[in-house]
Amino acid sequence: MPSRVAYAVCLLFLFLWSAADSAQAGCPLGSIDHRQGGSYPAAARGGQLDVFHGVSVADPYRWMEAIDEPETRDWVKAEAKLSAACLAAIPERNGIARRLKTLWNFERWSAPVQHGANWFFSHNDGLQNQSMLFVAPTLEAGPRLLLDPNGLSKDGTVALRELAISDDGTRLAYALSEAGSDWQTWHVRDVATGRDLPDQIHWSKAGSASWLKDGSGFYYTAYDRPQEGAALKERNVYQKLYLHKLGTAQSADRLIYGRSDDPDWFVGGQVSDDGRFLVIQANHGDDVRNTLLVEGLSAPATAIQTVIGEPDASYTFIGNVGGTLYVLTDREAPRYRIIAIDLGRPQPENWRTIVAESDETLESAGLVGGQVVAKYLKDAHSAVVRFALDGKRLGDVGLPGLGTASGFDGQLASSETTFVFSSYTQPPSVYRLDLSTGKTAVWRAPKLAGFDPAAFETRQVFASSKDGTKVPIFLVARRGVALDGSNPTILYGYGGFNISLEPQFSPSIAGWLDMGGVYAVATLRGGGEYGRAWHEAGMKTHKQNVFDDFIAAASYLIDEKWTSPSRLAILGGSNGGLLVGAVLEQRPELFAAAVPEVGVMDMLRFREFTIGKGWESDYGSVDDPEEFKALLAYSPVHNVKSGVDYPATLVITGDHDDRVFPAHSFKFAAAMQNANPDGKPVLIRIETRAGHGQGKPTAKRIAETADVFAFIRQSFGLAAARRLERRE
Repeated sequence: MPSRVAYAVCLLFLFLWSAADSAQAGCPLGSIDHRQGGSYPAAARGGQLDVFHGVSVADPYRWMEAIDEPETRDWVKAEAKLSAACLAAIPERNGIARRLKTLWNFERWSAPVQHGANWFFSHNDGLQNQSMLFVAPTLEAGPRLLLDPNGLSKDGTVALRELAISDDGTRLAYALSEAGSDWQTWHVRDVATGRDLPDQIHWSKAGSASWLKDGSGFYYTAYDRPQEGAALKERNVYQKLYLHKLGTAQSADRLIYGRSDDPDWFVGGQVSDDGRFLVIQANHGDDVRNTLLVEGLSAPATAIQTVIGEPDASYTFIGNVGGTLYVLTDREAPRYRIIAIDLGRPQPENWRTIVAESDETLESAGLVGGQVVAKYLKDAHSAVVRFALDGKRLGDVGLPGLGTASGFDGQLASSETTFVFSSYTQPPSVYRLDLSTGKTAVWRAPKLAGFDPAAFETRQVFASSKDGTKVPIFLVARRGVALDGSNPTILYGYGGFNISLEPQFSPSIAGWLDMGGVYAVATLRGGGEYGRAWHEAGMKTHKQNVFDDFIAAASYLIDEKWTSPSRLAILGGSNGGLLVGAVLEQRPELFAAAVPEVGVMDMLRFREFTIGKGWESDYGSVDDPEEFKALLAYSPVHNVKSGVDYPATLVITGDHDDRVFPAHSFKFAAAMQNANPDGKPVLIRIETRAGHGQGKPTAKRIAETADVFAFIRQSFGLAAARRLERRE
């Protein structure tokens, strides 16, 4: 679940499922395919009743929201022991883990960015728990290690979450998180010496930092300190934008902007490339529509100027030329356009269209090297076009196939930029882009061990949803795969918060393909792939469209003989976990296995915890009678029915998930186990020192993926993968 749309892209395609410690004892449920008379840990059903608009709704597991109480802790401990025993007992699990470790062991780089005389990029040698940050004077020179988060904790759970580099490249502000929490602590490092300054900023969440032009300080977002012991549960309200001056205490930081009229506004600030302006953006919750304000930085105590006062559309600042702002917006352009706003005449009637709306969704853009580099989504895969500042088309950026390009950072005076390209079968390679010629060249490309991308292919097909809407599906499989209904298949989806699913490489996907599996990704309404109308068609009272789209994708895979219900699994995380929970309840006969990870499962109480109130922009509110009716109709916790033959289900959460409160998963798992104790297994994995997914160490990711694949394949009734064992 995103804490805000700009902060959201995060865990998609990386299968971040939890793994408890191995248990040597056998699974007390017997075979994972059939219960054979086992029993689940006891979970008392209380008598809690809530009344919404005259409707009484039972909440028998309300006590699980008190996650630190002995009763809850005992239940969690018993469930963790059960899941560890059952998953460890699957014969092929260890062979899958060994093969995944081999596939995971390839080098990865981020797209380098230039600041002053230095280039900065991250690198992972393949199996490091966290990527390291390097600095180099040129892209050809040997780099110097600047920051290695791997030495900050024994278990690799301290992660580098955000970084901001001063314009001259001499200072690094970096944010660390611990044990998967979204809470961040900011530090400052001197680039030349590699040593930290005394500055530290606490209780920051859901935001990056932006330096003043002279490097004397940076802007950041933070919340008030939570109550003792409530940091992982308490509602996060009244986010504020501050300015921190180097060498001063956090208590002396100047409050720049916040909304005192409503607790659920998210705010953020970005210093313009020329240092003249602080551009402030504010969203009410996760609503993609926002306001835009500007503070002049050339003189002290300049009043903040409101440029966009009403959040009637999405407005993203991408750069400026003097007093003219370049803004990406969907106002009067559902698939987005780029406009120029003169701060001397900021009224809409004075705006100039620089890049007009087209048939493809204009997902992002930046001002680099005196031009606009615009990234489009063409049926959910990348296309990149360069424009002059007056909107003249300069040409397409050549991409090596159907996949995803990201990066293109730089300054108005830059002569080149860099980007990363990957697809479902091609690992991420880093390219240089000459902005004067438009030519690209490979800077870094990884080598995979024992995986031949040419042996696999990606197709895009379209299913017809319940109302006739065409739903794109990416299908990845070995070339020449037989369409006989026997292929073990994973169907992934998300469908919410204007987030787009694009083709990206993951070693976990490679592992599934290597085992003879088919990997399918459904592009659902609620996402951002086709602009504002596509997003809004999956919001609030229209949320059922998302589930119908996913069901249509599953039905297509079955009808076209890619797979069959006995060989089809569904998975998704966060909002995608909600998707899996709702769909397995609505059409249980279509699936053999389901894996909802860190899902929003209680749609009547999500707003009560951490940043959940902000999600009402997409889900709706129980305070509205019609929206309450829609929420109750699909809420996974409230739609579990006794005696239904649900698919084998592996529920996943983390004890430090302070985005989607883990009680969502606790309540759903308990309800599922109670509904059909003699049906297919329902397990819940509660990972310790883990959160919503970001920053999870590589070793845990490999173990988690092995557990999930083993669970799915065992649910399909497949034999141990002896082919994997022989390759070790």
